[in-house]
Amino acid sequence: MSPALKLRFYDMEPETSSLYDDVMNGLSLAQKSIPPKHFYDESGSILFDAICETDEYYPTRTEMSILEQNLKEITTLLQNDCVLIEPGSGSSQKVRVLLDSFEPHTYMPLDISSDYLQNIAYGLAKEYPNLHVTAACVDFTSPLELPYYPENKRRVVFFPGSSIGNFEPKKAINFLVNMASLAQKKGGLLIGVDLKKEQAILNAAYNDSKGVTAAFNLNVLQHINQRLEANFDLNAFKHNAFYNPKLGRVEMHLISKQDQQILISDQHFTLKQGESIHTENSYKYTIDEFQFLAKQAGFTPIKVWTDPQQLFSIHYMTFG
Repeated sequence: MSPALKLRFYDMEPETSSLYDDVMNGLSLAQKSIPPKHFYDESGSILFDAICETDEYYPTRTEMSILEQNLKEITTLLQNDCVLIEPGSGSSQKVRVLLDSFEPHTYMPLDISSDYLQNIAYGLAKEYPNLHVTAACVDFTSPLELPYYPENKRRVVFFPGSSIGNFEPKKAINFLVNMASLAQKKGGLLIGVDLKKEQAILNAAYNDSKGVTAAFNLNVLQHINQRLEANFDLNAFKHNAFYNPKLGRVEMHLISKQDQQILISDQHFTLKQGESIHTENSYKYTIDEFQFLAKQAGFTPIKVWTDPQQLFSIHYMTFG
Protein backbone atom coordinates (compact mmCIF):
# COMPACT_ATOMS: atom_id res chain seq x y z
CA MET A 1 0.00 0.00 0.00
CA SER A 2 1.18 3.52 -0.79
CA PRO A 3 2.24 5.23 2.46
CA ALA A 4 0.74 8.58 1.37
CA LEU A 5 -2.47 7.27 -0.20
CA LYS A 6 -4.86 4.43 0.57
CA LEU A 7 -3.80 2.76 -2.66
CA ARG A 8 -2.89 -0.81 -3.60
CA PHE A 9 -2.03 -1.98 -7.11
CA TYR A 10 -1.67 -5.59 -8.22
CA ASP A 11 -0.50 -6.53 -11.72
CA MET A 12 -1.53 -10.13 -12.38
CA GLU A 13 0.04 -9.90 -15.86
CA PRO A 14 -2.93 -11.41 -17.67
CA GLU A 15 -2.48 -10.27 -21.19
CA THR A 16 0.49 -11.59 -23.18
CA SER A 17 -0.20 -15.31 -23.28
CA SER A 18 -3.97 -14.91 -23.68
CA LEU A 19 -3.49 -12.37 -26.47
CA TYR A 20 -1.27 -14.78 -28.42
CA ASP A 21 -3.61 -17.72 -27.95
CA ASP A 22 -6.73 -15.71 -28.73
CA VAL A 23 -5.28 -14.22 -31.91
CA MET A 24 -3.79 -17.44 -33.23
CA ASN A 25 -6.96 -19.39 -32.53
CA GLY A 26 -9.27 -16.65 -33.78
CA LEU A 27 -7.46 -16.16 -37.09
CA SER A 28 -7.59 -19.92 -37.70
CA LEU A 29 -11.40 -19.97 -37.74
CA ALA A 30 -13.52 -19.88 -40.89
CA GLN A 31 -14.95 -16.59 -39.60
CA LYS A 32 -11.80 -14.95 -38.31
CA SER A 33 -12.20 -13.18 -34.98
CA ILE A 34 -10.38 -11.32 -32.21
CA PRO A 35 -12.00 -11.08 -28.73
CA PRO A 36 -13.05 -7.51 -27.88
CA LYS A 37 -11.17 -7.56 -24.56
CA HIS A 38 -8.01 -6.95 -26.62
CA PHE A 39 -9.27 -3.53 -27.76
CA TYR A 40 -8.23 -2.10 -24.42
CA ASP A 41 -4.54 -1.38 -24.48
CA GLU A 42 -3.72 2.17 -23.41
CA SER A 43 -4.44 3.64 -26.86
CA GLY A 44 -7.66 1.65 -27.15
CA SER A 45 -8.84 2.82 -23.74
CA ILE A 46 -8.23 6.45 -24.73
CA LEU A 47 -10.06 5.97 -28.03
CA PHE A 48 -13.02 4.39 -26.27
CA ASP A 49 -13.25 7.41 -23.97
CA ALA A 50 -13.38 9.52 -27.15
CA ILE A 51 -16.17 7.34 -28.59
CA CYS A 52 -18.23 8.10 -25.51
CA GLU A 53 -18.03 11.81 -26.37
CA THR A 54 -19.31 11.46 -29.96
CA ASP A 55 -22.74 12.82 -30.84
CA GLU A 56 -24.02 9.47 -32.07
CA TYR A 57 -22.95 7.32 -29.13
CA TYR A 58 -25.93 7.64 -26.79
CA PRO A 59 -25.16 4.89 -24.18
CA THR A 60 -22.67 6.81 -22.04
CA ARG A 61 -24.55 10.08 -21.68
CA THR A 62 -27.87 8.25 -21.26
CA GLU A 63 -26.50 5.97 -18.55
CA MET A 64 -24.90 8.93 -16.76
CA SER A 65 -28.21 10.74 -16.84
CA ILE A 66 -30.03 7.73 -15.36
CA LEU A 67 -27.42 7.47 -12.59
CA GLU A 68 -27.60 11.17 -11.76
CA GLN A 69 -31.40 11.34 -11.74
CA ASN A 70 -31.80 8.29 -9.51
CA LEU A 71 -28.69 8.69 -7.41
CA LYS A 72 -30.27 8.82 -3.96
CA GLU A 73 -32.24 5.62 -4.50
CA ILE A 74 -29.28 3.82 -6.08
CA THR A 75 -26.76 4.67 -3.37
CA THR A 76 -29.25 3.77 -0.65
CA LEU A 77 -29.48 0.28 -2.16
CA LEU A 78 -25.68 -0.02 -2.48
CA GLN A 79 -25.15 0.95 1.20
CA ASN A 80 -22.20 2.82 2.70
CA ASP A 81 -19.02 1.00 3.78
CA CYS A 82 -19.30 -1.67 1.08
CA VAL A 83 -16.58 -2.85 -1.29
CA LEU A 84 -17.42 -1.49 -4.74
CA ILE A 85 -15.86 -3.67 -7.48
CA GLU A 86 -15.76 -2.45 -11.08
CA PRO A 87 -14.66 -4.98 -13.74
CA GLY A 88 -13.49 -3.23 -16.92
CA SER A 89 -13.24 0.06 -15.07
CA GLY A 90 -11.57 2.02 -17.90
CA SER A 91 -11.42 5.70 -16.97
CA SER A 92 -13.64 5.14 -13.89
CA GLN A 93 -15.74 8.09 -15.07
CA LYS A 94 -19.17 6.79 -14.10
CA VAL A 95 -18.14 5.55 -10.68
CA ARG A 96 -17.30 9.11 -9.68
CA VAL A 97 -21.03 9.89 -9.76
CA LEU A 98 -21.47 7.24 -7.08
CA LEU A 99 -18.35 8.12 -5.09
CA ASP A 100 -19.47 11.74 -4.81
CA SER A 101 -22.71 10.63 -3.16
CA PHE A 102 -21.96 7.71 -0.87
CA GLU A 103 -19.02 6.28 1.05
CA PRO A 104 -17.84 2.80 0.14
CA HIS A 105 -14.99 1.46 2.23
CA THR A 106 -13.02 0.32 -0.81
CA TYR A 107 -13.21 0.85 -4.57
CA MET A 108 -11.67 -1.96 -6.64
CA PRO A 109 -11.15 -1.09 -10.34
CA LEU A 110 -10.26 -4.13 -12.48
CA ASP A 111 -8.91 -3.78 -15.99
CA ILE A 112 -6.63 -5.46 -18.48
CA SER A 113 -4.51 -2.40 -19.39
CA SER A 114 -1.90 -2.14 -16.63
CA ASP A 115 -0.39 1.30 -17.26
CA TYR A 116 -3.76 2.93 -17.91
CA LEU A 117 -5.29 1.33 -14.82
CA GLN A 118 -2.40 2.36 -12.60
CA ASN A 119 -2.70 6.00 -13.68
CA ILE A 120 -6.46 6.04 -13.13
CA ALA A 121 -6.17 4.36 -9.71
CA TYR A 122 -3.54 6.86 -8.58
CA GLY A 123 -5.73 9.76 -9.67
CA LEU A 124 -8.75 8.37 -7.84
CA ALA A 125 -6.79 7.83 -4.63
CA LYS A 126 -5.71 11.48 -4.73
CA GLU A 127 -9.22 12.66 -5.61
CA TYR A 128 -10.86 10.69 -2.79
CA PRO A 129 -8.27 10.59 0.02
CA ASN A 130 -10.59 8.79 2.47
CA LEU A 131 -11.31 5.99 0.02
CA HIS A 132 -9.30 2.77 -0.10
CA VAL A 133 -8.45 2.12 -3.78
CA THR A 134 -7.33 -1.42 -4.61
CA ALA A 135 -6.67 -1.81 -8.34
CA ALA A 136 -5.91 -5.12 -10.04
CA CYS A 137 -4.75 -5.70 -13.60
CA VAL A 138 -6.62 -8.92 -14.45
CA ASP A 139 -8.57 -10.60 -17.22
CA PHE A 140 -11.95 -10.02 -15.62
CA THR A 141 -13.74 -12.03 -18.35
CA SER A 142 -12.41 -15.25 -16.81
CA PRO A 143 -13.07 -16.72 -13.35
CA LEU A 144 -10.67 -15.01 -10.99
CA GLU A 145 -9.52 -14.76 -7.42
CA LEU A 146 -8.63 -11.21 -6.49
CA PRO A 147 -5.34 -10.74 -4.62
CA TYR A 148 -6.86 -8.75 -1.76
CA TYR A 149 -10.24 -8.19 -0.13
CA PRO A 150 -11.12 -6.20 2.98
CA GLU A 151 -12.73 -8.64 5.37
CA ASN A 152 -16.32 -8.50 6.63
CA LYS A 153 -17.44 -5.96 4.05
CA ARG A 154 -20.47 -6.34 1.80
CA ARG A 155 -19.50 -6.47 -1.88
CA VAL A 156 -21.23 -4.76 -4.78
CA VAL A 157 -20.19 -5.27 -8.41
CA PHE A 158 -20.60 -2.20 -10.64
CA PHE A 159 -20.65 -3.05 -14.36
CA PRO A 160 -21.81 -0.03 -16.37
CA GLY A 161 -21.64 0.70 -20.08
CA SER A 162 -23.61 -2.33 -21.29
CA SER A 163 -20.35 -4.27 -21.64
CA ILE A 164 -22.43 -7.35 -20.82
CA GLY A 165 -23.58 -7.06 -24.44
CA ASN A 166 -20.10 -8.11 -25.63
CA PHE A 167 -20.86 -11.67 -24.53
CA GLU A 168 -23.06 -14.12 -26.39
CA PRO A 169 -26.08 -14.86 -24.17
CA LYS A 170 -24.80 -18.20 -22.83
CA LYS A 171 -21.40 -16.66 -22.12
CA ALA A 172 -23.15 -13.67 -20.53
CA ILE A 173 -24.69 -16.08 -18.04
CA ASN A 174 -21.23 -17.53 -17.32
CA PHE A 175 -19.87 -14.02 -16.83
CA LEU A 176 -22.70 -13.17 -14.45
CA VAL A 177 -21.90 -16.35 -12.50
CA ASN A 178 -18.34 -15.00 -12.15
CA MET A 179 -19.74 -11.67 -10.96
CA ALA A 180 -21.86 -13.53 -8.40
CA SER A 181 -18.69 -15.17 -7.09
CA LEU A 182 -17.20 -11.69 -6.62
CA ALA A 183 -20.33 -10.34 -4.94
CA GLN A 184 -20.77 -13.40 -2.73
CA LYS A 185 -23.80 -14.02 -0.52
CA LYS A 186 -25.91 -10.91 0.17
CA GLY A 187 -23.82 -8.95 -2.33
CA GLY A 188 -25.18 -6.75 -5.08
CA LEU A 189 -24.86 -6.05 -8.80
CA LEU A 190 -25.44 -2.65 -10.40
CA ILE A 191 -25.30 -3.15 -14.16
CA GLY A 192 -25.98 -1.08 -17.28
CA VAL A 193 -27.80 -2.80 -20.15
CA ASP A 194 -28.49 -1.33 -23.57
CA LEU A 195 -32.06 -1.80 -24.77
CA LYS A 196 -33.42 -2.87 -28.16
CA LYS A 197 -34.44 0.11 -30.31
CA GLU A 198 -34.60 1.45 -33.86
CA GLN A 199 -31.85 0.09 -36.12
CA ALA A 200 -30.94 3.57 -37.38
CA ILE A 201 -30.01 4.72 -33.87
CA LEU A 202 -27.87 1.62 -33.30
CA ASN A 203 -26.10 1.79 -36.66
CA ALA A 204 -25.24 5.46 -36.17
CA ALA A 205 -23.87 4.83 -32.67
CA TYR A 206 -21.24 2.42 -34.00
CA ASN A 207 -20.39 4.39 -37.16
CA ASP A 208 -19.79 7.91 -35.85
CA SER A 209 -19.20 10.65 -38.39
CA LYS A 210 -15.77 11.54 -36.95
CA GLY A 211 -14.45 8.00 -37.45
CA VAL A 212 -13.49 7.50 -33.81
CA THR A 213 -15.10 4.05 -33.63
CA ALA A 214 -13.30 3.07 -36.83
CA ALA A 215 -9.97 4.12 -35.29
CA PHE A 216 -10.81 2.18 -32.13
CA ASN A 217 -11.61 -0.95 -34.16
CA LEU A 218 -8.41 -0.67 -36.22
CA ASN A 219 -6.31 -0.07 -33.11
CA VAL A 220 -6.69 -3.72 -32.11
CA LEU A 221 -4.51 -4.60 -35.10
CA GLN A 222 -1.88 -2.07 -34.02
CA HIS A 223 -2.00 -3.58 -30.53
CA ILE A 224 -1.32 -7.03 -31.99
CA ASN A 225 1.50 -5.64 -34.13
CA GLN A 226 3.16 -4.14 -31.06
CA ARG A 227 2.71 -7.10 -28.71
CA LEU A 228 3.14 -10.03 -31.10
CA GLU A 229 5.30 -8.43 -33.81
CA ALA A 230 2.63 -9.09 -36.42
CA ASN A 231 2.55 -7.33 -39.79
CA PHE A 232 -1.02 -6.03 -40.05
CA ASP A 233 -1.25 -3.06 -42.44
CA LEU A 234 -4.01 -0.91 -40.96
CA ASN A 235 -4.53 0.82 -44.31
CA ALA A 236 -5.52 -2.55 -45.79
CA PHE A 237 -8.61 -2.80 -43.60
CA LYS A 238 -11.82 -0.83 -43.16
CA HIS A 239 -14.27 -0.63 -40.26
CA ASN A 240 -17.76 -2.08 -40.65
CA ALA A 241 -20.51 -2.12 -38.00
CA PHE A 242 -24.20 -3.01 -38.38
CA TYR A 243 -27.20 -4.22 -36.39
CA ASN A 244 -28.13 -7.87 -36.93
CA PRO A 245 -31.85 -8.00 -36.05
CA LYS A 246 -32.06 -11.80 -36.20
CA LEU A 247 -29.44 -12.16 -33.45
CA GLY A 248 -30.31 -8.92 -31.63
CA ARG A 249 -26.79 -7.54 -31.73
CA VAL A 250 -24.54 -4.93 -33.30
CA GLU A 251 -21.56 -6.58 -35.00
CA MET A 252 -18.20 -4.94 -35.62
CA HIS A 253 -15.85 -6.25 -38.29
CA LEU A 254 -12.60 -5.28 -39.97
CA ILE A 255 -12.92 -5.86 -43.72
CA SER A 256 -9.84 -6.72 -45.76
CA LYS A 257 -9.55 -4.33 -48.71
CA GLN A 258 -7.33 -6.76 -50.63
CA ASP A 259 -5.92 -10.25 -50.70
CA GLN A 260 -3.17 -10.34 -48.09
CA GLN A 261 -0.95 -12.50 -45.89
CA ILE A 262 -0.61 -11.87 -42.17
CA LEU A 263 2.51 -13.17 -40.41
CA ILE A 264 2.53 -13.82 -36.66
CA SER A 265 5.48 -15.75 -35.23
CA ASP A 266 6.16 -18.28 -37.99
CA GLN A 267 2.54 -18.73 -39.06
CA HIS A 268 0.84 -17.18 -42.07
CA PHE A 269 -2.87 -16.32 -42.26
CA THR A 270 -4.52 -15.58 -45.59
CA LEU A 271 -7.26 -13.00 -45.96
CA LYS A 272 -9.11 -12.53 -49.22
CA GLN A 273 -10.49 -9.21 -50.41
CA GLY A 274 -13.80 -8.62 -48.64
CA GLU A 275 -13.12 -11.18 -45.91
CA SER A 276 -13.67 -9.92 -42.36
CA ILE A 277 -12.21 -10.26 -38.91
CA HIS A 278 -15.10 -10.19 -36.42
CA THR A 279 -13.98 -8.02 -33.50
CA GLU A 280 -17.05 -7.35 -31.36
CA ASN A 281 -20.69 -8.12 -30.69
CA SER A 282 -22.91 -5.82 -28.68
CA TYR A 283 -26.15 -7.61 -27.79
CA LYS A 284 -29.23 -5.54 -27.01
CA TYR A 285 -31.94 -6.76 -24.66
CA THR A 286 -35.42 -6.00 -23.44
CA ILE A 287 -35.67 -5.64 -19.67
CA ASP A 288 -37.37 -9.03 -19.38
CA GLU A 289 -34.75 -10.73 -21.56
CA PHE A 290 -31.89 -9.48 -19.43
CA GLN A 291 -33.55 -10.31 -16.14
CA PHE A 292 -34.09 -13.85 -17.41
CA LEU A 293 -30.33 -14.18 -18.02
CA ALA A 294 -29.44 -12.76 -14.62
CA LYS A 295 -31.82 -15.08 -12.79
CA GLN A 296 -30.04 -18.06 -14.36
CA ALA A 297 -26.82 -16.81 -12.73
CA GLY A 298 -28.48 -16.67 -9.32
CA PHE A 299 -29.31 -12.96 -9.15
CA THR A 300 -32.63 -11.57 -7.93
CA PRO A 301 -33.83 -8.41 -9.73
CA ILE A 302 -34.66 -5.62 -7.27
CA LYS A 303 -35.01 -2.41 -9.28
CA VAL A 304 -34.70 -1.10 -12.87
CA TRP A 305 -34.23 2.51 -13.97
CA THR A 306 -34.55 3.75 -17.58
CA ASP A 307 -34.52 7.04 -19.49
CA PRO A 308 -37.72 8.56 -20.94
CA GLN A 309 -36.86 7.37 -24.47
CA GLN A 310 -36.25 3.79 -23.26
CA LEU A 311 -32.78 3.75 -24.81
CA PHE A 312 -30.91 2.29 -21.84
CA SER A 313 -31.48 0.57 -18.50
CA ILE A 314 -29.68 0.20 -15.18
CA HIS A 315 -30.50 -2.83 -13.05
CA TYR A 316 -29.85 -3.46 -9.37
CA MET A 317 -29.84 -7.11 -8.28
CA THR A 318 -28.80 -9.10 -5.26
CA PHE A 319 -27.18 -12.51 -4.95
CA GLY A 320 -27.89 -15.26 -2.45
